[in-house]
Amino acid sequence: MGPFGGWDMPIEYSAGTVAEHTAVRNAVGIFDVSHMGKVRILGKGAYEFANKVFTNDLDRIKPGQAQYSMLCNESGGVIDDLIVYLVSEEEVRFIPNAGNASTVVAKLEKLAPAGIVIENNHLKQGIIALQGPNAGKVLASLGLPIDHDYMAFADAKWNEFEVSICRTGYTGEPGYELVIENAGLVPIWNALLAAGESLGILPCGLGARDTLRTEMGYVLHGQDISPEISPVQAKTGWAVGWNKPEFEGKDALTAEKAAGPKRVAWGLLATGRGIPRSHMQVKTTSGEVIGETTSGTFSPTLQKGIALALLSPEVALGDTLVIDVRGRDLEVVVTKPPFVDSTTK
Repeated sequence: MGPFGGWDMPIEYSAGTVAEHTAVRNAVGIFDVSHMGKVRILGKGAYEFANKVFTNDLDRIKPGQAQYSMLCNESGGVIDDLIVYLVSEEEVRFIPNAGNASTVVAKLEKLAPAGIVIENNHLKQGIIALQGPNAGKVLASLGLPIDHDYMAFADAKWNEFEVSICRTGYTGEPGYELVIENAGLVPIWNALLAAGESLGILPCGLGARDTLRTEMGYVLHGQDISPEISPVQAKTGWAVGWNKPEFEGKDALTAEKAAGPKRVAWGLLATGRGIPRSHMQVKTTSGEVIGETTSGTFSPTLQKGIALALLSPEVALGDTLVIDVRGRDLEVVVTKPPFVDSTTK
């Protein structure tokens, strides 16, 4: 166990991080991610309000669908990234990160017009993520719906509990995230573990979550994006509705996009032995410091070190650079994530 976002979280279970990672890539893994926030925007005009606040354009999706989005500050930095679920014109759900949930709720409450309610269910509901090629088989054995598309959700009932089954995840594999009231968490966790026993299921901790998401190049708030790191720098501008009339941070982001960012996100793949971590200097082969790693780990799939980094805009795909790993230069090649072939579909 270890601290994460104000919560005690499992870093790994008895099988260990590499076995958990492999289970998700080849079979199925189950994660307790109840630390994530659970919020609803309710009331007449909830849809319009959400679309004026979050970066992505809700007009791109329909009720029953979800999209990745962000909440930015006035300077264009990312207060949080989140998944937004469109229920109707009068209900929008979203899942913020654990450590940012109260900050996001407070900001939305401040911005919300009369008649809009921000319902914070952070401590009332939990989330279980089921990820991997066999995830659908495990869910189906519990009689839960699995046929909705990627980035869509379906509300159902399991025993006496209301559960929302979201076709989302943070691993790069087919999977589902189940939002359920606290009383249903342990029963459905145990039921999923039992149903997945013959399909290779393993409980997975934060260690595997980090190696899986880094292999896919998925950003982590507080490292790869932050109030000081914008979507333009992090290359998450695809989740910005640039043509929307307004959203928080639009002016700053539009200006930065036009001028060009002073640092840009890339992937780095080690060519030799060594494991990069966050906040390590990245240099040219001649020793000039041109950036810093934001995330780094050992890839169980590739058996190599991988990293995400913010680098000088002059850096190009395929360049050879070095990471200062505790005083030793680790040669890396500039890569466009994901580092491994995988599919969420």
